[in-house]
Amino acid sequence: MSELTTPVATTSTPPLSLTSGQLPRFIEPIVLVVSLAVIAALQLVLGGFNVATWLILSAVVYLIAIGVFSAIVEGRRKSTDRVVRGLVTVAFVLAVAPLISTLWTVFSKGMGVMSWDFITKVGGTAFDPNTLAVVSTPGALQAIVGTLIITGIAALISVPIGILAAVYLIEYAQPKNPLRRTITFLVDVMTGIPSIVAGLFAFSLFALIVGPKAFSGFSASIALSVLMIPIVIRSTEEMLRLVPADLREASFALGVPRSITIIKVVLRTAASGIITGVVLAVARVIGETAPIFIAASFTDNFNSDPFNGAMQTLPVMAYTAYSFPGQDIDASQAQAWGAALLLVILVVIFNLIARIVAMVFAPKAR
Repeated sequence: MSELTTPVATTSTPPLSLTSGQLPRFIEPIVLVVSLAVIAALQLVLGGFNVATWLILSAVVYLIAIGVFSAIVEGRRKSTDRVVRGLVTVAFVLAVAPLISTLWTVFSKGMGVMSWDFITKVGGTAFDPNTLAVVSTPGALQAIVGTLIITGIAALISVPIGILAAVYLIEYAQPKNPLRRTITFLVDVMTGIPSIVAGLFAFSLFALIVGPKAFSGFSASIALSVLMIPIVIRSTEEMLRLVPADLREASFALGVPRSITIIKVVLRTAASGIITGVVLAVARVIGETAPIFIAASFTDNFNSDPFNGAMQTLPVMAYTAYSFPGQDIDASQAQAWGAALLLVILVVIFNLIARIVAMVFAPKAR
C-alpha cells in the first residue's frame, strides 16, 4: 500500500542585495550650493550678512544634509564616509583660506606700485628747494641688494656648518655619545628660540667687538645664521637617515674608506633632499624682520658693504614704511606693499629653485 505524500508549500525568500542605493553623482556640489543659498537668504532676511558666518553655517548645514541623505539612501557606513570627507575638505579650506587671502591682499595692493623703476631705483626722501617740500621717491633697489647680501652670507655660514654637523651626528657619532647628545639638545633649543633673541645676540656680540655703532649687514647675517643652522641640521639629518644602509655596506665591502663613502655615496644619494632643505631654510629666514632690524637697522641710502654701516632689506623696508610713514602716507604704504610683494616673489623663486634642484639631483630609477 503506497503512502500518499502531500507537497509542502515553500515560501521563496528574496535574495540578499549585495549593493545598496547610491546618491546621484553630483549630489555633493548640489547640496553645497543649496546650503550656501539657503544660509545667504536667511542672513539677508534677518537683516545682516557676514561672510565668515555665512561660510561656517553653510558648512554645518551641508555636512548635516549630506549625512542625512546618504544615511537614508546609501546606509550608515557610506554616510559616515561622506561626512568625514566633508570635514577633511572643510579643514583644508580653512587652512588654505588665510594663505589665499594674504597673497591676494599683497598682490592687489603691491601691484599698484610695482614697476621697473621701483625695482631698479633707490628710494628715499629728498628736499625740493623750488617747492620747499619733501618729495618721496619710490624705489627698492637698496632693499633688494641688502636682502640678497645678508641672506647670501647667512647661507654661506650656515650650510657648511649644518651639513657637517648632520654628517657627524648620523655617520660618526654613536647613539650614546655625550657629544652627540649635547649637539642634539642644543639644536633642539636653537630651533625654538625667538628670532629677536638671535638679533640681540648678534648686535651684542658686535657691540663688544666694534663698539656701540655695530649696525652692519654682517651682524644681521650672523643673526640669521643662528636661525638657519638648526633647520639645516634637522633637514640634513632626515635625508641622511633615508639613505639605505645597504649602500654604505656595499661601499665598505669594496674597500672604500668611510670619508669617500660619505662623499660619493651617502651625500650624493641624499643631495636632492639636502638642497631642498637648504633652500627652504633660506626662504624661511629671508622674511625675518626683528633680527635684521636690531642688527642692521635700516637706511634709505644704497649700501652694498656688509661690514660697514646700516643696510636696508625688504622685510624691514615694509615694516618701517608702514609703521613710520613720511608726509605722504599713501606713498609710504604703497612702498610697504611693494616691498612685501617683492619679498613674496623672492620666496616663490627660491621654492621653485628647490623643486627644480630636487628633480635634477633626485636618484634616477632604472
